[in-house]
Amino acid sequence: MPSLIRLDDLAPSDIERVFALADAYRDGRGPVTAGCAVMFFPPASLRTRVTFERGAALMGLQPVVLPDTTLDKSEALEDVAEYLGAWADVIVARHRDLAVLEGLAAVDTVPVVNAMTDRNHPCEVLSDLWSLRQQSELGSLRFLFVGADGNIAGAWQEAARALQLDLVQCCPAGLRSPGARWTDDLETAIRSADVILTDGPGEHEELLAPYRITSALLDTAPTGARLNPCPPFLRGVEVSADAIAHPAFVGHAFKASLLPVQQAVIAFCLDLG
Repeated sequence: MPSLIRLDDLAPSDIERVFALADAYRDGRGPVTAGCAVMFFPPASLRTRVTFERGAALMGLQPVVLPDTTLDKSEALEDVAEYLGAWADVIVARHRDLAVLEGLAAVDTVPVVNAMTDRNHPCEVLSDLWSLRQQSELGSLRFLFVGADGNIAGAWQEAARALQLDLVQCCPAGLRSPGARWTDDLETAIRSADVILTDGPGEHEELLAPYRITSALLDTAPTGARLNPCPPFLRGVEVSADAIAHPAFVGHAFKASLLPVQQAVIAFCLDLG
């Protein structure tokens, strides 16, 4: 059974299968199963935890939720995976260190779903792509990611490689992601962007202040452009309050897709349907 650690580990046909499963769960006809989903989440997790835990329960899986720090003990990850494999059908883990998830998945006794690391956030991006796919052909869209290298930027780069997306990153040169198509000219870039993506600036708030998305900037984007900031976003930081009030903002509606997509990811890893 496959794990989901990085989006560019998946073939386009795999991603299409996840999307088809998400369609089924949205329509109330997704596959169900009996079993157990062991999950590791930090206390601050909100959207990801709620949708994975709720989604697993709706599928018929018993969610057993543990703190992410449970994985920080000195016990070898291969032993953790071997033990959990006797009781769990899938592991869903949000942990800062991607290597921890890789270590669990390497044993290949139970599939592992990456629910976020400091390097990437594949399920979040899959959810956004599935939302967009309801409205447009993904290959026809021009994506603009405004922000520094980080886990959200990394996940969108993975998606771009997996699906050959037209993705450009916009930020100061020193904050760009390795290998990304890049510009530092936000005013020009937004005029051809169909989807505008952001992430919190973290320690780079001062450097990224000139890259804040505002209503005035969104007015220069193509007709039908969508603003999809990664939550939690802060009004007045990576996006202005008037940008969130702009008709282009789709963030709240898009995140409703997390539930069927998290279910679809679990079903994909369990080879259901």
